[in-house]
Amino acid sequence: MQRRPGTQERVDLAYLWPSLTPPDPALRPTLGAPVDPNERLFVTIAAGDATLPLIERVQTIYPRYLVPEPAAGPDGLTLRGFRDGTPYQGEELVFEPQAPEHFLARCSHKGVTNTGTCLLERRFGNADVTLRFPRDWLSDWKSVASGIDRLIVRLHPN
Repeated sequence: MQRRPGTQERVDLAYLWPSLTPPDPALRPTLGAPVDPNERLFVTIAAGDATLPLIERVQTIYPRYLVPEPAAGPDGLTLRGFRDGTPYQGEELVFEPQAPEHFLARCSHKGVTNTGTCLLERRFGNADVTLRFPRDWLSDWKSVASGIDRLIVRLHPN
């Protein structure tokens, strides 16, 4: 669907972690050797005209769905869960309390059939960049934040 000339509404990319290099296209996943999602950082770049920037959602939409009290997370992060019965049930905001604009992700809880996924968003002009990574990476979130910053500079040098 994305392989057509001209402006794209959405582009999906994958990078190996932690090298941030594209995967070898010759290595195709098979039934015996599937892609390990813990080795990949997935990136979606989409037109952001119809969505609120993340920081505005955090200030205007999310508060009505959040639990009252934050909890301590790994290595200085703060966790703020969403209440049951809300559209974000089973997720929580994970952020650096001193600089939430630097690291703020919405993460699903680990479950029986999933390992938990985090979505970290950035906006550049009219483009939303959504980065998806395994929740397990939160234990090394400073490296994740640094890697994402390096990748964003490569994608959007200015």
